[in-house]
Amino acid sequence: MAGPVQSIERAAAILRLLAGGPRRLGLGEVAASLGLAKGTAHGILRTLQHVDFVEQDAATGKYQLGAALLHLGTSYLDVNELRSRSINWADALAARSGEAVRLGTPLEGQVLIVHHVFRPDDTFQTLDVGSLLPLHASSLGKVLLAFGTATVEPGREPGLEAYTRHTLVDPERLARALTEVREVGWAAEIQEMSMGEAGLAAPIRGHGGLVVGAIGLSGPVERICDSQGKPRPPLISLLREAARAISRDLGAARW
Repeated sequence: MAGPVQSIERAAAILRLLAGGPRRLGLGEVAASLGLAKGTAHGILRTLQHVDFVEQDAATGKYQLGAALLHLGTSYLDVNELRSRSINWADALAARSGEAVRLGTPLEGQVLIVHHVFRPDDTFQTLDVGSLLPLHASSLGKVLLAFGTATVEPGREPGLEAYTRHTLVDPERLARALTEVREVGWAAEIQEMSMGEAGLAAPIRGHGGLVVGAIGLSGPVERICDSQGKPRPPLISLLREAARAISRDLGAARW
């Protein structure tokens, strides 16, 4: 029988390396980490880029996983499994934060809410399960956009819809915001979809570190943000802890 194909093994190693890191990697970093000559690593990266499994940042020249690979990675995951693995952690997050918690996955260019835990108080609330949110105006959607789990193509439409005066409708501003989401590991929406409301979200990862969904909490802006209008750090910490716990249950390595 024929042995393994070395070039495919090397390509797989590069993809695992990019999936396991919290940031983009340069050619030299990829080559050094895997013990490859730069020319060899560059050839493989160019091929992976050609099939959209890898993307290269135009400004820095560094590489990250491409949208095509991320979409392939999410196809194995049943939404019901994602929901079932998340229920206990979502309930705990709502109890600890005092805010409503929602779980979202991409669906036809929007965010589908697959689980919703009410804010633990006596206020009137409406169940959001099954509702759709815009990608660019919600913290859940920003997470899915930032990590390539969902895509929005403003050029194909007259423009992104402005829900409030704070909604990010300029493609360049949105792109900068998504870059920041990737860097810090969480997203915020502050009166971008509804005045007086704010939300935070963090990515949920599956096998290989691929982002398969997002978990978020939402509430009145004065509860989610401090007096300076910045998201409250304790809420961010609680949210990220819940996201990591769900990711571990889904088979993601430590991240």
